[in-house]
Amino acid sequence: MKDEKKFQIVAHAVLILLSVSAILPMILMVVSSFTDNDLLIAQGYKFWPQKWSLYAYEYIFSTGNSVIRAYGVSIVLTFVGTLLSLSITTMLAYAISKKDLPGRGIITFLIVFSMLFNGGLVPTYMIYTNVFNIKNTFAALLFPGLLMNAFNIMLMKSYFVSSIPSEILDAAYIDGAGETKTFLNIVLPLSTPILATVALFAGIAYWNDWMNGYIYITKRTDLYSVQNLLNRMMQNIQFLSQSSSNVQNTTAGLSAIPLASVRMAMAAVGILPILIMYPFVQKYFVKGITLGGVKG
Repeated sequence: MKDEKKFQIVAHAVLILLSVSAILPMILMVVSSFTDNDLLIAQGYKFWPQKWSLYAYEYIFSTGNSVIRAYGVSIVLTFVGTLLSLSITTMLAYAISKKDLPGRGIITFLIVFSMLFNGGLVPTYMIYTNVFNIKNTFAALLFPGLLMNAFNIMLMKSYFVSSIPSEILDAAYIDGAGETKTFLNIVLPLSTPILATVALFAGIAYWNDWMNGYIYITKRTDLYSVQNLLNRMMQNIQFLSQSSSNVQNTTAGLSAIPLASVRMAMAAVGILPILIMYPFVQKYFVKGITLGGVKG
């Protein structure tokens, strides 16, 4: 009994230490974004600066870049993408969880194969731009590489196999329910943890994605997501910084840009919705990961 208590104390101490080590950098990032830029450069990062400032956020929201519009694009993209990804992933995972599905082994092999190999960026770009013609459209943010993830499919498939009792499904079939009715009325209500987990994975992937916008959005800047807009702003700042030695009037304008604090403010703006959403799905996320990874 004493050994068990000692183990619990040590385990809790380690977990608390790991939690603090994960939270402190985020707190420091947010505090630094509200720190005066000159003070941040002179004294470095501190949890309680001598001088606070909102100038980094004022710069982000008042430089002519529509951050509010970019937020709207990201919110719509994340909502639509997560809904479509969750729907496709759930249906495919449920199908390959059925042992009597014709071609089940081949389909599963192709899914796992896509986790290890892909066609590469150039062929993918050519297919999406020349065949599907999605360049400079909202579809370019939605489809390439994010709509369906093989890991999420296998995770959900493992949950269906290990956590949905076959006796319940057999009882539904005996009562006359078909696959569609069984899936909608029995399987989905019992799969809340894994649905929340996969939805969180897909939502974070869509919210944090900047690669699709960077590659496929070349003219329609009104389609920039938050990540694309912040990335473009950061590139502009770096360009001004590198060119300041060659342009006489640039130094004066560059001095008004909070180079250090604006980086922290951009990071805070980018991750804020995720930090707000995560506590609401945390319990489902932990349970879904635990149950979904029991067996394949």
